Amino acid sequence: MPKKARELSAIEVKRLAKQGRHPVGGVPGLLLSVNGATSRSWILRAQVGRQRRDFGLGGYPETGLAQAREKARDLKEMIRSGIDPALERKKARKVLLVSQEKSLTFSEAAHRCHAARETEFRSQKHRNDWINSLTHHAFPWIADVSVADVELPHVLQVLEPIWHTRTETATRVRQRMEGVLTWATVRGYRSGENPARWIGNLKEVLPNPSKIAKKSHYRALPWQEITTFMTELKAREAIAARALEFAILTAARSGEVRFATWNQIDLNKRIWSLHSKEMKAGRAHRVPLSSHVVALLTALPRMEGSPYVFVAPRGGPFSDMAISKLLKRMGVDATVHGFRSTFKDWARSCTSYPDELSELALAHVSNDATRAAYARDELIPQRDMLMQDWAAFCNGDKKFMPTVKHR
Repeated sequence: MPKKARELSAIEVKRLAKQGRHPVGGVPGLLLSVNGATSRSWILRAQVGRQRRDFGLGGYPETGLAQAREKARDLKEMIRSGIDPALERKKARKVLLVSQEKSLTFSEAAHRCHAARETEFRSQKHRNDWINSLTHHAFPWIADVSVADVELPHVLQVLEPIWHTRTETATRVRQRMEGVLTWATVRGYRSGENPARWIGNLKEVLPNPSKIAKKSHYRALPWQEITTFMTELKAREAIAARALEFAILTAARSGEVRFATWNQIDLNKRIWSLHSKEMKAGRAHRVPLSSHVVALLTALPRMEGSPYVFVAPRGGPFSDMAISKLLKRMGVDATVHGFRSTFKDWARSCTSYPDELSELALAHVSNDATRAAYARDELIPQRDMLMQDWAAFCNGDKKFMPTVKHR
């Protein structure tokens, strides 16, 4: 029969300094493990079935002698009842983890959903816009609400303050909230109906966005003024002026121009090729470059180590604010995007090019079978003529007749 350890007092336990395991009595198998001057912990050595195991009971002096003996007795009682304390701890931990997962907050769910959709975003800007809209408009209200508990009142709390004043933003926030809650349902973090759903749900309590949204258009320069404007623009030496000139002559969007890289451009074939991920519509797009554009690009300085056509001072992509500030300094009440409307108005007013051709030049999504057929063909030769004429008009080419009929 094993020798029974003498029951030590709290003072005697405090004085134990020799490295090793010291029986303290009171409960068979209860030991104080001393490992150096400051590392001390409690261990219960006990028989579980056919195995002898060590169970940690906490550090000393955080766990005192009396508390250690109480924990040891509880474990002994579990073992006598046929329960393995180690297995019970694993089960409890698993239950805790499941419980924590079930209590995933809306903000945590939003970030996980955002990460899961990583490959869907066309650009870093769209990727940032998606999560930022929720950060600014939803998180202040429901960031810490369990995603399992989000209901219609929570959704309305987010949307109602901006539904009438910032309708387009509110619509996007609603769509993204619906996406987060759908993701949470599929992943098992919530169940039931999606309170951010529009049809048969929010549609009954919020006015239709199309009825309240004020349609705004990008301010555009009248096509009759483009020649005078371009003369002044070409007189400016700033890189922002060259970027704006390139945007106007190609009828491209600001982001497409700012992130344009030299490997997209073939000066010999006079083609600018954009990948689907770089386009708003998600379709690859080729832009025929007029002789004016080729001359502009040829004259541009290149920064070693930077892939961008229009380079910021530190070598990164050009800022959209730089071009906007240029327009402001020139006293022009128009936006970069508005020049696309200028091009469209000119094509309709001054030429007989088919409307589908200018739509292709603008990389607009085809909405019907006819335009879809044009889009499949791309019509590069015809579009090349269109862009040559547009550049000639913008640059005041006297040989260009704006009323010429192209068949």
